[in-house]
Amino acid sequence: MTKKTISFFFIFLWIITNSWGQKSDTTVILKFEMKEEVSPALWRKTQKAFEKAEAEKADLILIHMNTYGGLVTSADSIRTKILNSKIPVYVFIDNNAASAGALISIACDRIYMRPGGNIGAATVVNQTGEQLPDKYQSYMRSTMRATAEAHGKDTIINGKDTTFKWKRDPRIAEAMVDADIYIKGITDTGKVVTFTASEAIFYGFCEGTAENIQEVIEKASLKPAVIKEYIPTGLDNLIGFLMNPVFQSILIMAIFGGIYFEFQSPGIGFPLIVAATAAVLYFAPLYLEGIAQHWEIALFIVGLILIGVEIFAIPGFGVIGISGIVLAVLGLALAMVENFDFSTEGNGVFLPLLVKSLLLVVGSIFVSFIGSLYFGSRMFETSFISRRIALNNIQETSQGYLGVDSSLKLLVGKTGITETPLRPSGSIIIDGNTYDARAEYGFIEQGQAIKVTRFETNQLHVVKI
Repeated sequence: MTKKTISFFFIFLWIITNSWGQKSDTTVILKFEMKEEVSPALWRKTQKAFEKAEAEKADLILIHMNTYGGLVTSADSIRTKILNSKIPVYVFIDNNAASAGALISIACDRIYMRPGGNIGAATVVNQTGEQLPDKYQSYMRSTMRATAEAHGKDTIINGKDTTFKWKRDPRIAEAMVDADIYIKGITDTGKVVTFTASEAIFYGFCEGTAENIQEVIEKASLKPAVIKEYIPTGLDNLIGFLMNPVFQSILIMAIFGGIYFEFQSPGIGFPLIVAATAAVLYFAPLYLEGIAQHWEIALFIVGLILIGVEIFAIPGFGVIGISGIVLAVLGLALAMVENFDFSTEGNGVFLPLLVKSLLLVVGSIFVSFIGSLYFGSRMFETSFISRRIALNNIQETSQGYLGVDSSLKLLVGKTGITETPLRPSGSIIIDGNTYDARAEYGFIEQGQAIKVTRFETNQLHVVKI
């Protein structure tokens, strides 16, 4: 190798090394929107946005926020993601950052607000807006305080005296949750703190006002900047839709409604297909998001198996059937609750969420059952069903049609034995003759003594003796 070649090699190596060491003067910003209810779907969007920020080697993540709040657990996951982010996170509050939105905003490194915007009112409430008991507020107070403390203190030097002041006062953050906290000049007892943009600036909960994203960039001295936006894919939107509590309730009703109608008809038909499809749509997004665990899905499946065993293999309905219902309900409810753990200190939030999930599941099942009974009885009463499914033609005897053998009425009150299991229909033997029959209630096994109770719609009805 010649000296000239060696020289060119070292020059090339020097250029590459210095290129890697140089940093562009342009700020790469990854922007994404939080303009919806804080929910598992928004938590998924946040994770995807942060992943894209890392892949794009972004210098800053900018959240464009306008929300009235949502689920505390989802908000806590998002604020933890922000606090642990190696990439600085700013938020532009475009009007509202209430409740869970306030928690997420306080976690960000800088807060900018539109004039007329609001931040605060983080009291934990139920779906009707009613404030939950103090044990639920306690967890939220602690979370808000810890989030404010995470930003540390400013050092203030006044002559020979050095003092320290919280960048975001934890006491004020708590007062956004608890109406009983009194802070002189800020809030009276009985009122939670909600700041306007100017108040938030004065008390250290906002770095400045802006009318739009471009103005935020100017105020934060980020120019020149390249904005790259995270836009959810069609799959992300679909998963978010499937995880909506209202749609989840519809899926639960479809699951149990389908099972109910399937049990009313022999073989495997359309109702079972509907139930299975609804179950897949219910569990799939929760599993993909890491919310539903394997054992929770297994719990639901075992519950359905026990219900099936009780209905098809064991007469009546007892411990096995009840256990199946309990397991199925628990499987559905637990699948909704993220990272459920009885050992955590956050049970003040997780347990209410479990109760909420149980109420949603039980309520949906109840509505499904009532609806199934109603529509099952009405199905053949509608003119459309009557025309399309029911037989309306009169079968005249002159055309060769024979009437029902009325002698079967004489069997009412007689006793016999079951020739086949009645589940609920089958055959019986009376005086050496075989007849079709149906159990009045429950199932009757083969070889059991029975008594005919009535004869209706060309059907013998029997009970076990």
